[in-house]
Amino acid sequence: MRGGDKLLEPVAGMPLLRRQALAAVAQGLRVLVTLAPDQLLRAQALAGLAVDIVPVPEAAEGLAASLRAGAAAAQGAALLVMLADMPEIGAEDLAAVIAAHRAAPGAVIRAAGVEGTPGHPVLVPARMLAGLAELQGDGGARDLLRGEGAVLVPLPGRRALTDLDTPEDWAAWRAKTGL
Repeated sequence: MRGGDKLLEPVAGMPLLRRQALAAVAQGLRVLVTLAPDQLLRAQALAGLAVDIVPVPEAAEGLAASLRAGAAAAQGAALLVMLADMPEIGAEDLAAVIAAHRAAPGAVIRAAGVEGTPGHPVLVPARMLAGLAELQGDGGARDLLRGEGAVLVPLPGRRALTDLDTPEDWAAWRAKTGL
């Protein structure tokens, strides 16, 4: 983002991180937000929300550090991994993934594009938390999930696939959506 913070980009009048946290809070479940200790602006964006901020001191390592911290904080419960830089994911999408988990609690549940391409969020069953706790680097849980035969939950359009990482991605998305 060349110095900007994609999670603080305004979407629908608020920082994206806050918007996504509100969608998660609307599910009525415990919401964990992993943050590096120096991410004070991100923490401020969450002020007043019913979320538990989970410190990730080794955040510079990459995504695995956040996944490990989230797995530890989940205290043996299934963990819905929601990447906060996916602005098209809303409360109804999270509800659909959670409903699929309730129908198949031991399965990996994965949101997908309307055509079936796996995306995010991903609900990791409690039986896999130990594997999350051992992840290293910035590759996420891809290798851990490989071969698990995830239950796919198709979401409308490209919601499960729209991930904005650069100013150009944001500009194109804003031009398309008007947000």
